[in-house]
Amino acid sequence: MISTHILFLMWMMVRIRLKSQKRSFRFGKYNDGVRTIFATSHFRRRMFETPMEKIRQQYLQVQQAAKEIAPDLRLILGCEFHANLDMVETLNAGKRPTMGDTRFVLTEFSEAHDFRFIQERCYELISNGYEPIIAHAERYPVIRKNLEHLEQLVDMGAYIQMNADSISGVEGWGMKRFCKKVMKQNLLHFVGSDAHNTGDRKPQMGRCAQYMEKTMGREYADKILIRNPREIIEEGR
Repeated sequence: MISTHILFLMWMMVRIRLKSQKRSFRFGKYNDGVRTIFATSHFRRRMFETPMEKIRQQYLQVQQAAKEIAPDLRLILGCEFHANLDMVETLNAGKRPTMGDTRFVLTEFSEAHDFRFIQERCYELISNGYEPIIAHAERYPVIRKNLEHLEQLVDMGAYIQMNADSISGVEGWGMKRFCKKVMKQNLLHFVGSDAHNTGDRKPQMGRCAQYMEKTMGREYADKILIRNPREIIEEGR
């Protein structure tokens, strides 16, 4: 079992119930080996536009709760940025955070987006010095239907993130099979929990880590769950 994971924990901070989350994490994900959390609240125009002031206030509260759970539990602020035509302008103006004040941008798309739109948004980010991490890439039909699209995105400089529950099979056999193909072709860079609460969308990184180690080997699991995310952390220091 991997002793330490880096976790992309996607939540809506305005909905966090600190006491229940704290108790659940103490006896759950901490024991799974999670020591660093990227808190990536959603940003999507006309849908999720929580003011940054409120997000930072909530972030400080959760950061304090993390210290109370364990001194080695670290929380880093990020954002799950739903792609739009103005995202570079928004990032340049500092209106939304990157991943831990680095050049990495967790970039989400709609299932209705075509490949050209995904490609153009990634190209725009890269051309302006950012490094896009495509959030839960396994969800997009245009990518699942043609794995070459994923290869093209990686070749142009994008990074690929998939959800833990998709990899371990919680989201179904078909999704699990696709994720295995992605891993076998060495196209995966990061794993996210896509956790939003401690109920029906709770983080299950431990199960995913065990499956990855069994299927791909310890070296591969360490690279995806520890070493790759650590590069983001080091860049932000």
